[in-house]
Amino acid sequence: MTAIEVGAPTQAPYKWRWWVLVAVLAAEIMDLLDATVVGIAAPSIQDHLGGGSTMIQWVAAGYTLAFAVGLITGGRLGDRYGRRRMFLIGLAGFIVTSVLCGLALSPAMLVVSRVLQGLFGAALIPQGFGVIRSIFPPKELGAAFGAFGPAMGLASVGGPILAGALVAWNPGDAGWRTVFLINLPIGLAALALAWKVLPESRAEHAPKVDVVGMVLVSTGLVLLIYPLVQGREQGWPGWMFAMLAASVPVLAVFGVHQVRRHGAGRAPLVEPALFTSRAFTGGLVVGVAFFAAMSGLILTLGLYLQLGLRMSALDAGIAVAPWALGAAIGAGLSGAVLGRKYGRPVLQIGALIMAAGIVLVIAEFGSTGIATGWDLAPGLLVCGIGMGLLIAPFFDIVLAGVTLPMVGSASGVLNAVQQLGGAAGVAVLGTVFFQHFESGDQPGSVRAVLWVTVGLIVAVAVLGFLLPRRARPEDAEVG
Repeated sequence: MTAIEVGAPTQAPYKWRWWVLVAVLAAEIMDLLDATVVGIAAPSIQDHLGGGSTMIQWVAAGYTLAFAVGLITGGRLGDRYGRRRMFLIGLAGFIVTSVLCGLALSPAMLVVSRVLQGLFGAALIPQGFGVIRSIFPPKELGAAFGAFGPAMGLASVGGPILAGALVAWNPGDAGWRTVFLINLPIGLAALALAWKVLPESRAEHAPKVDVVGMVLVSTGLVLLIYPLVQGREQGWPGWMFAMLAASVPVLAVFGVHQVRRHGAGRAPLVEPALFTSRAFTGGLVVGVAFFAAMSGLILTLGLYLQLGLRMSALDAGIAVAPWALGAAIGAGLSGAVLGRKYGRPVLQIGALIMAAGIVLVIAEFGSTGIATGWDLAPGLLVCGIGMGLLIAPFFDIVLAGVTLPMVGSASGVLNAVQQLGGAAGVAVLGTVFFQHFESGDQPGSVRAVLWVTVGLIVAVAVLGFLLPRRARPEDAEVG
């Protein structure tokens, strides 16, 4: 397989580049499906394997924690050892650990398998942005990066639908196991395609792995994320607040270490120059708010439909189908023309439309908190359209200005922030939900979550001004 080096002259665009995009998106979709299916499959998992609510929370949190901690390092490993190599290793490991999750015989085996799955995902996912950045010519980068938003949006809201359908279908009496085993055919197809079409690419001067940086950032993120995902379950004891407080100086030391390492001419895990980019820094802030809102809402809405309205897993999945349909419509409109032509305003308008859709859902629930899937459909459809408009241009705007030598670091940081936002959203909105639900105020639980989500999405529209108007000047000429 031909290696593509940074700075090497290219005679023509790589001929298999669109198939490479398909393979990379397949990996992204598998990751997001695994991050969202647990909320729907959780009751069935608990019935079959036993264990309390802590076990169920760790089935989700174990993956998120391992994934977030490993992401920044995972991006740098691709820069040094080759993005194709790390992509294939990560994808193969992700498939194997997915099968282990599906074959789990005990709660402990499932949680450990999920942690391993998250680590392999952390090696896999950051490579995609680097590969795409290295093989697409500048005039096609907008379309390539623009495909990530719709794919991720649809996978996020489509995960619960797929999970509900698989649990209800129950092929071979596998039940909940199918939500993990589905990765086997998808993953093998993606692995075969990636093996065939992915070119090797790496940084021109392969950076040495920053071991001290790896230890510092991993420690800091564990101190930060563990309390976020476990705080409500354990009643927020004082030592959890101490962990949160300790994460600040540890991550500050990591930042100082990165600056000093860069100043000494050695490659850091996170390039300090990234934070001189308005698009990148603004994108991190917007990303935290958006993914917190989306992840928390997906989890808590799925729980309310099953626990509050007593819907089956299949019915709960079908109930959110209009959200997925709306996301496809919005992403199609934004990705095809609007996002590239108008840039940031499309993202901001999408956020406001999404917020309006959630307000409509609140009205549909009414004071009783009772609704059918059909009652929720109009609001979720509007919400989905707004989300599709928002997320389609997001990655293009944020990553357009990142140069190839820094793309491994940038993709690792961006994905880590996405996971951090998701963990924070699940923690905050989950706490709001369960505080009302367990006190007997079930209607209040869903209304409170929805109103907090409205606030976060409106904040995304305002924070959008931190981003540049367009990913690249020539995008104004599109259409």
